[in-house]
Order: sequence, then C-alpha cells, then structure tokens
Amino acid sequence: MSAAPARGIKTMLHPVSDLAKAKAVYAALFGVPPQIESPYYVGFDLEHLHIGLVPDGGPQGMTAPVAYWQVVDIEARLDELTAAGATVREPIRSVGEGRRVATVTDPDGNVLGLLEDR
Repeated sequence: MSAAPARGIKTMLHPVSDLAKAKAVYAALFGVPPQIESPYYVGFDLEHLHIGLVPDGGPQGMTAPVAYWQVVDIEARLDELTAAGATVREPIRSVGEGRRVATVTDPDGNVLGLLEDR
C-alpha cells in the first residue's frame, strides 16, 4: 500500500425526508444551530467533524448515512481501493473550495466516502 493512510472521518452525510424537521432534531442533539443552511443542504460543524443533512438523498441518491474519510491523495487511495476489490460508485468530483470527493462500495455494498482538501 503506497498511499498515505486515511486521516479519520471528516464528514458524515445523512439523507433526510424533511429537512426542517431533521434540522430541529440535529440542532437539539448537538446543542447548536446549523452553520450552513440552504434549501438543499444543512450542515453542522462539530469540533473535528462535519454533519450534513441532505434532502431526499440529494443527487447522489443516498439511502443511508455516508462517512467521508479524509485522505491526502484521493486518486491514489481510489486506485488502491479498486485494486483491493472496491467498486467506484461516484468518481472524483470537485465540490468547491479545493475539496474533492468520491465514493466506492465495498464487496458487501457498503458505501465509503473519500474526501480530499487541497
């Protein structure tokens, strides 16, 4: 294995059916209001973890929460994961401000997210 190890979970995205109701529940859980609010995304920044609420699973079609692991070199990590048997679900894409993401599925169909901040 040549790529630097994953640095831990950086972001967790949760698909929600009712953004307003979910926002209230998560705000109560975290004890803080969201730092990011839009009709298509609500985000909470908690110390070293970002929690995002995505209405109806967003364009990704999420049906369950997805953990995004922070990596140094997303291309190298994606290559190693596919060589080890993972399948690319969403190829690498930019989501703004130097951040790139991708998702793969493991052999059991679990979705793993990769996140690189440049």
